[in-house]
Amino acid sequence: MTGTHRAVILPQQGGPLSIEDRATPEPGPNEILIEVKAIALNPVDYSQRDSGFPPVPSYPAVLGSDTSGLIAKVGSDVSTDLKPGSRVVAFASSFYQNGSPDHGAFQKYALAQSEGVALLPDNISFEEGAVLPLAVLTSLTAWTTIGISLDTRYTPQDKQAVLIWGGASSVGMLAIQSAKSLGFTVYATASPKHHEYLKKLGAHAVFDYKSSDVVSRLVETVKSDGVRLHTAHCVVEGGLQPTLDVLRETKGDVAAKVAHAPVLPAEHPILDNTEIKFVFPSMDPVERSKHIHRCFQIWLRGGLESGSVVPSPPPQTEQGGLEGLNQALDKLRSGVSGSKIVLSI
Repeated sequence: MTGTHRAVILPQQGGPLSIEDRATPEPGPNEILIEVKAIALNPVDYSQRDSGFPPVPSYPAVLGSDTSGLIAKVGSDVSTDLKPGSRVVAFASSFYQNGSPDHGAFQKYALAQSEGVALLPDNISFEEGAVLPLAVLTSLTAWTTIGISLDTRYTPQDKQAVLIWGGASSVGMLAIQSAKSLGFTVYATASPKHHEYLKKLGAHAVFDYKSSDVVSRLVETVKSDGVRLHTAHCVVEGGLQPTLDVLRETKGDVAAKVAHAPVLPAEHPILDNTEIKFVFPSMDPVERSKHIHRCFQIWLRGGLESGSVVPSPPPQTEQGGLEGLNQALDKLRSGVSGSKIVLSI
């Protein structure tokens, strides 16, 4: 590849975003160059645009992580069946690449490490595929963060249950699907309008998180089902206290574990004999790459091929391509429920 492509740039902290032409990069030995067809937006994107948090290592920056498209070129060490022309989803983020703007999703051509790329079946649109990458990585990393191997396969006889607090978010929907694949009986919380959809994704029972008796109803259901609930993934801010209130009644004498996707506040609630950990992959590059490979090239690819992984939430496609990105981020910041904003590029 030579030449230039259109990219959305964050020139300095606090924005605004602007569109520029960037030189189209060559992939390094273990990298893949993606011709981007769709990008999905996450709250972290407008947070970085508006406040520079999570920290942006250097400016000008290219934000974003969730992308799908066609492989344009592969690096010399990429020996899998990921070939030019293949339809893929990719975790194209500069976050683990020292802020390199060649790796951000918000551009027409983006680099991704090969481990974070998975083939996209022909029956799934680019817009559907784009909703997956960050949610897959976060939901699966939640389990390994609290010591649950992705090879875990509980059987019904094990009676292992898990609580997903915030099931209607994109991470929550993948948390439900991944917990189901590990063999857990899955309990989740969400607004009532999402309950049936979450049950289709694999939730055994779903509860209205706004209900005044949500904790007691959850505890009662878990006890009547006769399962062991001492594991939880708190996906949304404000969900930790009620999650701990449930575990207090269900964990018995067993040590409980909570994965917490948002950054943990300094003065967060605690519970005796309960480990609460912020969801984050290993900072060791070798270990992290192995984990990303496990998430994308094994779990996600296998699940998409078999149909056991459903791209969710449904994409809400906004108009304007890269030029419409600022407006789409503003719409996301004002609140979206049960869908994920996607732009066709």
